[in-house]
Amino acid sequence: MDARALLLVVIALLGVGYLVYGRLVARLLGIDPSRPTPAHTKYDGVDYVPARQWLVLFGHHFSSICAAGPIVGPALAVAYWGWAPSIVWIVLGGVLMGAVADFSSLVVAVRHGGVSIAEVSGRVVTRRARTLFSVFILIALVLVLAVFTVLTAGTFVQAPEIVVPSWGILPVAALAGVALYRGRSGGGRLALVTIGGLGAIVALLALGHAFPPPVPHVAGLAPQTFWALALLVYCLVASVLPVQYLLQPRDYLSSYVLFTTIGLGLVGILVSGPAFQAAPFHGFQPAEWPLAGPLWPLMFVTIACGAISGFHSVVSSGTTCKQLDNEAHACRIGYGAMIMESTVATLVVIAVGAGLSAARHAELLRAPGGAIAAFGEGYGSLTGSMLGGYGTTFALMALNFFILTTLDTATRLGRYLLAELTGWESRWAPAIIVVVAAGALALSDQWRVLWPAFGASNQLVAALALLVVSCWLVDRGKARRVTLVPALVMLVTTIGALVWQVHGAVTGVGREGPDWFLAGLCAILIVLAVAVSFEARVALRTPPRPARASS
Repeated sequence: MDARALLLVVIALLGVGYLVYGRLVARLLGIDPSRPTPAHTKYDGVDYVPARQWLVLFGHHFSSICAAGPIVGPALAVAYWGWAPSIVWIVLGGVLMGAVADFSSLVVAVRHGGVSIAEVSGRVVTRRARTLFSVFILIALVLVLAVFTVLTAGTFVQAPEIVVPSWGILPVAALAGVALYRGRSGGGRLALVTIGGLGAIVALLALGHAFPPPVPHVAGLAPQTFWALALLVYCLVASVLPVQYLLQPRDYLSSYVLFTTIGLGLVGILVSGPAFQAAPFHGFQPAEWPLAGPLWPLMFVTIACGAISGFHSVVSSGTTCKQLDNEAHACRIGYGAMIMESTVATLVVIAVGAGLSAARHAELLRAPGGAIAAFGEGYGSLTGSMLGGYGTTFALMALNFFILTTLDTATRLGRYLLAELTGWESRWAPAIIVVVAAGALALSDQWRVLWPAFGASNQLVAALALLVVSCWLVDRGKARRVTLVPALVMLVTTIGALVWQVHGAVTGVGREGPDWFLAGLCAILIVLAVAVSFEARVALRTPPRPARASS
C-alpha cells in the first residue's frame, strides 16, 4: 500500500475528530471563557503562572507528553502485529479515548483549583480513592523518571554531539523567559523571543557538531553514571524553579524543533510516496516474537502514548492546569496536543514500516539501539531527499529534546502529588524524595526489570483518570458515556495485560526463571486499580442530579 495515501487518510480522520468530537466534548465539559482559571486566581509566581500566549503552553504541554512513548511503542507494534491494526488503534484510540482523557483531565483539574486528578478523585469519589490513586501515579512517575534518565544519559555517551545543544538550551530558555515575562508582553515580543531562541538553538546544534565534548571521566564514575547523576541534579533544581523562567520557555522553544521534525517527516512521506515493506498483519499471536503476547490486550498497551496515556492526564492536571490562561484554550491544548501525538505515532509506523525492510526493522529491534534506532534510520530514509545523510542524526536529536522535556516535568508532577498527599509546604522535600527514589532505581538497573509493566500501568492511569472524570460528570447531572465507555475498555484491557505479565513472570517463559519482583509489582498495580474502581462504583451508580453549573 502507498504510505502517502494512508497518511492523508489518517490526517483527515484526526482532523475531523478534533473539529467534531473535540467540540462535542467541550460542550459536555461546559467550557466557559469568562471563568477565571487557577493561573489567575491562585497566582504565586512559581507554579501558578498564566502563559502569556496559548502557543507557549501548547509547546510546553506537547513537549512534556510526547517523549519516547509514541516512538518506541508503534515501532515495536509494527514488527509484532503489523502496521494495519497499529494504525487503526492509533486513530480510534487518539480521537475517542486519549484526547478525551487529556482534555477532560485538564478541565476538571482547572475547575478544582489546579489540583491533580488524584486529588480530584478525593473530592468526587472518596478520600481513600485519592490515596490509592496517588500511590499508583507516584509509582508510575518514579518509573518514568528512572527510565528516561537512563535513556538520556545513554544518548549523551553514544552521541556526544548532542550534549552541547541539550544543556545549552537551558540558559537560552532562562533568557527567553526573562524577556517574555518582563513587563507587558504581546505577539511582537513573542515573535522576537522565538526568533532569537531558535537562532541560538541552531548555533548550539552547529557548535555541538563541530566541538563534541569528550566522554567525561569524573571521580571514577562511568560516563553514563556521571550523566545520570547530572540529569537527576538538574531535575531536582528545575522542578522547584518558577515555571515562567525555565519550563515554559524551554518547552516552547523545544517544541519548534519537534514540530520541524514532524513536518519534515510528513513532507518526506508525501514527496517520496513509499510503499509499505512490512506486512499489514502478522496474526493475533506473532510467531516470530513469542514474548510480544497476543494482539489483545498487549498491542493496546505497547503502543501506549500514541493512542492514550495516563502520563498525559497527570501532565494535564499537574503543570498545564496551573498555567492555562483561559478555558477557551483548553481544547486546543488538551485535545489538540493528543491529536498531534497520534500524528507522530503514525509517522513512526510509516518510518519503520515503509522506510525499512521487514528484515532490517527486526535486526534493529534486536540491536542495542532498539526501536529508537529503527525509527531514526527509517526517518532518515524518508527525508533523504531533503536532509541527505543527516536525517537520522536530526531525528535522534529531536527525540532527545522530547525526553529531556519529560524529565523535569515528571519530577515537578511528583513534587505536586507528594505535597498534596503529605501537606508539606516545602518545594524541596517532596522533590528530593522523588529524585532519590528514581535515582536509586535508575542506578541499580532495576528499571530494566520493571519496564515490561510500564505500558500497562501507564494506560491504567488513563483508565482511572477517565473514571474520576465520569464521577465528576455524574455529580453534575451530565452524560457520562463519552468518558465512562473508554474508561471501562481500558480498565479491562490493562488489567488483562498485567495478568498476562504476572503469568509470564511466574512461569518464567522466555526468561532465565521466575521473576517474582515483576510479578509482585504487577499484582500490586492490579490490586490498586481494582480498589480505586470499587471506590468509584458507588459514585457512578448514584442517580444523576439535575444539571447544574460546573465548578
